[in-house]
Amino acid sequence: MNYSAIKKNDIANGPGVRVSLFVSGCRRHCKGCFNSETWSFDNGNQFDKSAMGEIMQALDREYIEGFTVLGGEPFEDENTGAVYHVIRKVRNMFPKKSIWCYSGFTFEELKEKEGARNILEMIDVLVDGPFVEEKKNLKLRFRGSENQRILDVKKSLTADRAIELD
Repeated sequence: MNYSAIKKNDIANGPGVRVSLFVSGCRRHCKGCFNSETWSFDNGNQFDKSAMGEIMQALDREYIEGFTVLGGEPFEDENTGAVYHVIRKVRNMFPKKSIWCYSGFTFEELKEKEGARNILEMIDVLVDGPFVEEKKNLKLRFRGSENQRILDVKKSLTADRAIELD
């Protein structure tokens, strides 16, 4: 898997100060995407032990509330194995930090997608749905268009339906 950026003090992609991993590769190509440079699977750098170490070191600060994975598309087949590995390591080392993930896929699509369910079972929040430029709303927190939802993943998996965060 390639990644385009690791942000160590991100305040835009979840509550509090977070560490964010922007993976490369997305086939959706949403019109008006804020991060179209991540569409190519070849964009950025190869994710390796050094990148993992950078994330772990950045997370090991008391003021960091959590970890966010976005892109690109974390749930593209080419990315799910590596994303799972990263999230599993973060969850094991920092069990009290929240883990958010952004996807152009919906929860309903992901719960049926091979490899995705393993990721869903380890994250706390999923911001789901493609960016729709016609539904863009700059007043929304943590999402770009009105069709996107902020989901409580644990409750959603238990209920087998999307449940939005309170």
